[in-house]
Amino acid sequence: MKISYNWLKTYLRTDLPAQEAAILLTDCGLEVEHIEHLSAVKGGLKGIVVGEVVSKEKHPDADRLSLTKVNVGKPELLSIVCGAPNVAAGQKVLVAETGAILYPTSGEPFEIKKSKIRGQLSEGMICAEDEIGLGNSHDGILILDSDAIVGQPASEHLKLQDDEIFEIGLTPNRSDAASHLGVARDLAAVLNYRAFLNNGQPYQLELPEPGPVEPVPTFENGKKTDITVEDALACPRYCGINISGVSIKESPDWLKNRLNSIGLKPINNVVDITNFVLHELGQPLHAFDADKISGDKIYVKKLPAKTRFTTLDGVQRELNAEDLMICSVTDPLCIAGVYGGADSGITASTKNIFLESAWFEAGTIRKTSKRHGLKTDASFRFERGTDPEATLFAIRRAALLIKEIAGGEITSPITDLYPTPAEPFKVGLSYSYCDEFIGKKIDPKIIKIIIESLGIAILSEGADALLLSVPPYKVDVRREVDVIEEIIRIYGYNNIEIPSALHASVSYAVRPDPEEIQETLSCFLSDNGFNEILTNSLTRSSHNKETNTEETNTEETNTEETNTEITLLNPLSTDLQVLRQTLLFSGLEVLSYNINRKNPNLKFYEFGKTYKKTASGKYIENKHLALLLTGKKEDENWTPQRPGDTSFYTLKGIVTAVLGRIGIANPKTETGKNEFLTEELQFSSAKKNLAYFGKVKKSLLKPFDIRQDVFYAQFNWDNLLELIGRQKTEFSEIPRFPSVRRDLALLLDKQVSYEQLREIAFQTEKKFLSQVNIFDVYQGEKLKTDKKSYALSFTLQDENETLTDKQIEKIMERLLKAYTEKAGAVIR
Repeated sequence: MKISYNWLKTYLRTDLPAQEAAILLTDCGLEVEHIEHLSAVKGGLKGIVVGEVVSKEKHPDADRLSLTKVNVGKPELLSIVCGAPNVAAGQKVLVAETGAILYPTSGEPFEIKKSKIRGQLSEGMICAEDEIGLGNSHDGILILDSDAIVGQPASEHLKLQDDEIFEIGLTPNRSDAASHLGVARDLAAVLNYRAFLNNGQPYQLELPEPGPVEPVPTFENGKKTDITVEDALACPRYCGINISGVSIKESPDWLKNRLNSIGLKPINNVVDITNFVLHELGQPLHAFDADKISGDKIYVKKLPAKTRFTTLDGVQRELNAEDLMICSVTDPLCIAGVYGGADSGITASTKNIFLESAWFEAGTIRKTSKRHGLKTDASFRFERGTDPEATLFAIRRAALLIKEIAGGEITSPITDLYPTPAEPFKVGLSYSYCDEFIGKKIDPKIIKIIIESLGIAILSEGADALLLSVPPYKVDVRREVDVIEEIIRIYGYNNIEIPSALHASVSYAVRPDPEEIQETLSCFLSDNGFNEILTNSLTRSSHNKETNTEETNTEETNTEETNTEITLLNPLSTDLQVLRQTLLFSGLEVLSYNINRKNPNLKFYEFGKTYKKTASGKYIENKHLALLLTGKKEDENWTPQRPGDTSFYTLKGIVTAVLGRIGIANPKTETGKNEFLTEELQFSSAKKNLAYFGKVKKSLLKPFDIRQDVFYAQFNWDNLLELIGRQKTEFSEIPRFPSVRRDLALLLDKQVSYEQLREIAFQTEKKFLSQVNIFDVYQGEKLKTDKKSYALSFTLQDENETLTDKQIEKIMERLLKAYTEKAGAVIR
């Protein structure tokens, strides 16, 4: 929201510098995100002063040029060559001195330099209005009044006023501050508090006070429009008035300047006035061409679903049965509180106006705005809640401005349909509770000054309490704590001292501590070259449609669970319309962003949640740890051994190390079934699926423009925590007796896995076998196509004595027999 500081100061007389005002506004909850300096004329007419033409002579070598001597208030006169036909001695003019940069109405800026024109010295320029951006005329130089002061800067003479524009990040609950008057009210409250501390004079808001609205019913061709509100719940208050005989034209400069200052483009005098009042008071208005209202009747009602209506932007829209409409006898004219119709707006030929000012129910307008994707200045305010008491004031203000600026006469009294007036909200405030809640005792006098400065009335006062009347425009103040919030934001959060002592009590902590474990793994992964990423839980629906199921191998089987995506009712955009069902796609977006910026070697990890819905409508939320690897294992260096590419086994080693870091050793390995991955495995333990990992399918990488292999792992965080909770940490001494290694080369059927061989080994020898490892795999032309060769190493150890050759031979014989019988192995 943009606020003009000059405009603001018409309601609150203050000489406070803009930067200081911005700090005060930010401290009281109206965060000023940016301040833009706005010059009344581009360049601010710097280097341009009032001058007096002392003499004028004809140029000896040019018929259309004149040689002038100009007094600009300096000891010496300036010699200026001028081509204007209307220049004459004795005139007061605007002179651009050497070095000034001029910003013409059209064309590029240019600098005034000392030069020779047809052999004659020229030390400046006498300016026409279009040459300095003051207008479009180039008929001659701009001639000033005779009382102009020679040497005075042009900006001072013309009384041009620069401005500072505040860009305020307005929070949704502060609809009361969605106007210049609302912002002025908060600033006045802060200044009044400061004035009290310094024994200064209090500040008063200077509100525009429109005079009486007196209709002229006998005005020739005057209009009067009847109003019927059929839905008083959606429209609790509706005001209307007729103004006839107006002249639609360009707005006066002061009005155009006000709108231009906050980034609004002036349209015509009537529309500009409604926009001006909107940003002045926060009350939206709408002006209809009264001659286009059939039957001279207005109906505020809802139309049947699928009714077609064309809005001001030329788009034909299909209405919902819950959309509130402003209608004539035969046609819809406007989507109430949101957008006007294409056929009822103000045009250059409009002569008669029906002006509307209403208080619409916030929820109705918010839903309509969302349904049609229409965001306007009016809907912005209505859907947050406007002031019902400003409705009548605003229409009086606008009607009299239209009469003044656009001419015509008011030909009807103001119709004000307000069957159930909004009552101020009564709230009690305890001084002692306020002090306890804030953590500091505040003088009751200060509390009362702040409250009354914000427009909250004090109905009665007791020894320790106040009974307050909160005006309807304070839509977010309904409880005692809300009033305390109003007090503290004006008093200043920075004025609440940090206590000298902190009190704490010992509390029960869940074990294992999820945060501690997450921190442990974060440090472990970061130490191993990974970077943490944090991505949005909202994503595009097309990602969820890449597969029919995503978590089938990471969750326990549940016939009720389906992968139904969770769609937002009011998505911010098509790219953020559903909740993600996997961390993969958001991670691929990060990979793509980095790879496209010449950063191909990447290791990422992320802790995040996925979301899905069951067939019965139950929502399921699971936390995961995801790993992403791509590119080289490490950056290039000077050593002879060049870095290798990241592979499936690189990822498997990391996944195994992660589990080992939190005490989960020797997980069960199974083939995965995830539709995103190839070469996939999954780890489980105690019948709990812990993680799955593999190589991402190239078909999924293509939409992200990733042309290198990507490896992905996802851990089920809840299962990890549950399993860690069951684990007991065990310690053992370093063995005093040596271990023994023996190797076997086995010829096997191709479908036999290393995991099967490992399990057979530990089932066969449970006492002395401590480790099994595979160190060679061979498949080639020397073997049959359905065969492969595994070379395994076995580490044997007795903690109490050194193993004898006889013991070792017996163990190896049992292993050979088990492999022959259970795996069909042949010793090579």
